[in-house]
Amino acid sequence: MLAEDPPLRGVRVIEVGNYMAGPFCGMQLADLGADVIKIEHPRGGDLARFLEPFVDGESGNFARLNRDKRSLAVDLKRPKGQDIFRTLARTADVIVENLRPGTMADLGLAPGALMEADPQLIYVAVTGYGLDGPYAGRPALDIIVQGQSGLMSVTGDEGGAPVKVGVSIADLAAALYATIGTLGALRARDRDGKGQLVDISMFESAVSLAVWESGVYFTTGEVPRAAGSAHKLVAPYQAIAASDGHFIVGATTPPNWSAFCRALGLEWIQNDRRYIDASARRRNREPLIQTIETVTKTRPAAHWLTVLREAGVPCGEIADYGDVFRDEHLEARGFFVDLPHSSLGTVRGLGSPVRLSRTAVHPRRAGPRLGEQSGEILREIGLSEGEIARLVADGVVARA
Repeated sequence: MLAEDPPLRGVRVIEVGNYMAGPFCGMQLADLGADVIKIEHPRGGDLARFLEPFVDGESGNFARLNRDKRSLAVDLKRPKGQDIFRTLARTADVIVENLRPGTMADLGLAPGALMEADPQLIYVAVTGYGLDGPYAGRPALDIIVQGQSGLMSVTGDEGGAPVKVGVSIADLAAALYATIGTLGALRARDRDGKGQLVDISMFESAVSLAVWESGVYFTTGEVPRAAGSAHKLVAPYQAIAASDGHFIVGATTPPNWSAFCRALGLEWIQNDRRYIDASARRRNREPLIQTIETVTKTRPAAHWLTVLREAGVPCGEIADYGDVFRDEHLEARGFFVDLPHSSLGTVRGLGSPVRLSRTAVHPRRAGPRLGEQSGEILREIGLSEGEIARLVADGVVARA
């Protein structure tokens, strides 16, 4: 059976930005069926195009992050380029950008002016610290925000060197909030016909992830600290040592705790007052884990995973991405996608975790070459081939 139209079919998005937060938001919207037009500088484009690894001069990272987008390479510092942007903006439902606050205004493309020209326009600004406040003008990178947001204070081992989350979590969280904000603004526009400004801060996005940590601090005043792989509130919920490495256990509910103790032959420990519930076990985590590991270190991780799964105890391997990207479950679910690229052939990448039973999310093609769709987009807004040729000759526009 053919899937019905994707949920954002007919929605046009203009994306202006580099690297991660704006483009990752644009990718989510493209996955949902929006026509995402990526605005890039004719000389170089999105800086992600310069990220290794390269195949035939094309960045593999860019091709995956920018799937299902169309590239218009136009110089927004030139008046003719700005005119093109204004004309294109009048055809758009959404503009997403992750530039430094004020950059678009400096180009003569201030959000307020664009929204005044089209009151139905939704303008999504993803910045480091938001559009106002004491930090608004500061430059921001993912690692800076991770440090300032408190994420690095609870990552790694207590007393150890600062450790960031291994993926660009501040960028990615901001992008996902930008996507949520966009969808909310579109739904509101369905009701009243009005667009609005969506102001997304990487800093606030990262801080918003401190769900348990804020609960502890605002209730008790205690400042949460790093605890390795362990949970802040319950135990055992962490990596456990086996004879050949580690595995993960989460035995925090009474049934799971009992099943865990039986599986390890540690039934007696259930009667120890230090471990009477998950909170008590967390307070006495060090002796608890030492006791558990006197057993688990006698056999390999695979043995314990088999035993614990048979007992119904939540547990799992600690996989590296070589394992993950060959995972049989993900393969069976069709999570990995093979997308056509105009010069690379087929590009394998990650699919979308959003699964809609009726209006399917279905990536169609890998990210575009710089300016690959410049001509078709400019024709869509009424420019003739002669006008396009002059813009290319003048360096205002580039074509692949």
